Amino acid sequence: MSHNQPLAERMRPKSLDDYAGQEHLVGKHAVLRKAIESGNIPSMILWGPPGVGKTTLAQIIANNSERDFFNLSAINSGVKDVREVIDKAQRLKFFDKPNPILFIDEIHRFSKSQQDSLLGAVEKGTITLIGATTENPSFEVISPLLSRCQVYVLKSLEKDELINLVNKALSEDVFFKKQDIKIEEYEALLRFSGGDARKLFNVLEIVLSDYDAKTAITNDLVVDKLQENIALYDKNGELHYDIISAFIKSIRGSDPNGALYWLARMLEGGEDITFIARRLLISSSEDVGLANPNAFLLANSCFQAISVLGMPEARILLSETTVYLATSPKSNSTYLAIDAAIAKVRETGDLSVPLHLRNAPTKLMKQLNYGKGYKYSHNNTDKLGEQEFLPKEISGTSFYVPKPNAKEEEIKRYMQYIWKDKYNQ
Repeated sequence: MSHNQPLAERMRPKSLDDYAGQEHLVGKHAVLRKAIESGNIPSMILWGPPGVGKTTLAQIIANNSERDFFNLSAINSGVKDVREVIDKAQRLKFFDKPNPILFIDEIHRFSKSQQDSLLGAVEKGTITLIGATTENPSFEVISPLLSRCQVYVLKSLEKDELINLVNKALSEDVFFKKQDIKIEEYEALLRFSGGDARKLFNVLEIVLSDYDAKTAITNDLVVDKLQENIALYDKNGELHYDIISAFIKSIRGSDPNGALYWLARMLEGGEDITFIARRLLISSSEDVGLANPNAFLLANSCFQAISVLGMPEARILLSETTVYLATSPKSNSTYLAIDAAIAKVRETGDLSVPLHLRNAPTKLMKQLNYGKGYKYSHNNTDKLGEQEFLPKEISGTSFYVPKPNAKEEEIKRYMQYIWKDKYNQ
């Protein structure tokens, strides 16, 4: 094994038992682990941040199921490459041999035509597709392909999982285990990794590149080493995620100047303009919300228009939308509301729909009192608050709480007029 091979590659796990994190997917009795162990592997999309093990998991699945494994990157592969793999897969298919796995990294970068070229092979079972993406697949993967795949969400690694990876590297790596390496502080290692295992190993390798056994690894030492080797530290473009984070947080913090600076950094760095526009669209709903509903309309128009204009003109639309969102009043009330509602559903389970809210298309349903007592709201405008719309077990529960901005103060007054004190608006 050569020093030229990155530590992340040297430490890549070969089995599920060595795999770090994602207990909700591959832990004991978890859904994906059961599928892997049964050999009944569905086509799937692995969605999660960088460095959480998407590629590794795909390789483990292939090894565990003893299937042929083809690997394509959406950055430098086209329809021709996809068809060549499908042809090879068809030639390999004989007797009861399981179909090969085609792993496509960054599948969100595939165009519609490239994704279309996969459809037939996935549908016929010529290949089992495993796509990896850092982007929401519902935005980036065409519906016909997405409907044929299971979507599994991978999470950033937790603190204890990252510390375990560091300690494992020091005790098992063919080079580091020969050294007496002392780590006194982990905080800087973890902070610079951002929950990304590959980034963590990259940082660790930089810090230990000229390690002196007389020196312990401290937070200050890690920071100094990375400042000396900033180009090496960001060799895989990890700043992409840090800068988009700074951009969105500047908008959320109502600082147009900060937001424009980070926008300029992304544009000068060649960032995908649809990636930026999509984040603006999310921010318009998550951060501005009902405080200024027009923000979503502008962000959506921007998202659609930049694909027509392209660069350099698209920078003007992105700038306009960025400044508009940053200078808009902010409200995350609907973001909090849906999360509260989801939490309540998970807590209370499948509560029965009240009889008066049920549809009654058949005579039997009417005899069972489905729909009985329902008041048609358009005919009941003066008594809107007299009807119950929640299951009785959670009657009176508030999910949506208006924020103190002009638009939502108006909403609050209207809700108080309708519901009086029922929802404590």
